[in-house]
Amino acid sequence: MLIVQKYGGTSVGNLERIEAVANRVIQSVKEGNKLVVVVSAMSGVTNELIEYANFFSKEPKANDLDMLLSSGERVTSALLSIALNEKGFKAISFSGRKAGIITNSVFTKAKIKYIDPSAIENELNNGKIVIVAGFQGVNEKGEVTTLGRGGSDLSAVALAGALNADLCEIYTDVDGVYTTDPRIEPKAKKLDRISYEEMLELASLGAKVLQNRSVELAKKLNVKLVTRNSFNDNEGTMIIQENGMEQALVSGIAMDKNQARIILRNIQDKPGIAAEIFSSIAKENINVDMIIQNVGIDGTTNLGFTVPENELELTKKAMKEILDSNIIIETDSAVVKVSIVGVGMKSHSGVASMAFKALANEGINIEMISTSEIKISMIVQEKYGELAVRALHEVYGLDK
Repeated sequence: MLIVQKYGGTSVGNLERIEAVANRVIQSVKEGNKLVVVVSAMSGVTNELIEYANFFSKEPKANDLDMLLSSGERVTSALLSIALNEKGFKAISFSGRKAGIITNSVFTKAKIKYIDPSAIENELNNGKIVIVAGFQGVNEKGEVTTLGRGGSDLSAVALAGALNADLCEIYTDVDGVYTTDPRIEPKAKKLDRISYEEMLELASLGAKVLQNRSVELAKKLNVKLVTRNSFNDNEGTMIIQENGMEQALVSGIAMDKNQARIILRNIQDKPGIAAEIFSSIAKENINVDMIIQNVGIDGTTNLGFTVPENELELTKKAMKEILDSNIIIETDSAVVKVSIVGVGMKSHSGVASMAFKALANEGINIEMISTSEIKISMIVQEKYGELAVRALHEVYGLDK
């Protein structure tokens, strides 16, 4: 089998852990597999590099930042290769450039355009283990780019697709995908399998096990994906296509703390105003999530929406450039998004009312609501976030 393995920052957090990863890689090779191993930076390194940059500038140029941040993964890939060669197993370390990962030019959150896997295939055919620095690539001008937080997951899935790998294994510090964060709800259960669709929603809504873009790409490329714990030999969670069997009503509860709510008051209630506002935000590559517009009164209306909290200031700056002084901008970053996800919601009624009643019974006010076929998301005050997760986990019987 050709397997792509990815090891996150905690799995390669220090030299002893890198050696443990080397031993796990060797075990897989001894079982007859060909391996491409994608690695993250050692835990804490990326944040440390950002601090270095901020010592000199609070707003460093994005291309310089990518050049800096991409070094962390290259260090890990080189160290793992050194460890494997020392143990008598032929290995070679690749940067994103050498691995043939070509991206667009949106520095700090680039998208992969295509991959030329020929260099990796040549080394695999020569019997080598290929270690690839995740999270990075180059644009067509040869400039180094990074793929955004969690981008090593995306590197692994994209490489698995380009190489037609038999399996892509994502190794983290947890046993798999749980019904919710076990640190919030100790009764959370590990799922043996979950659909791409459900996993994509959970990843997009705050579940940290897999990066949402990587799940989306795995579904698109039909990559067989499993997430496992690098510190034990447990089975993990398999991400699969929907199997058509009767689905559980709700599969999981997610909470996203990286949320900020914005309310614009006294906007002129006229065609095109929303398009103008959201176009200015889109130009900054900011993802808007929930949107609520009130019915207009006396020629004006109010518009509320959410953005990632870490992009709040950039959002405000983008809007101030187009909004007149009569418009009041109110912001609140002390909010979280709590979401329920389940393919079974497609064929069951009353799912939303159960959620609303559960939160009402705990005295939790819902400030915004967004729904789709398989999810319901609610904005609540941050101080009630964990209580909301536990209440929803219980009402849907996920602890059973």
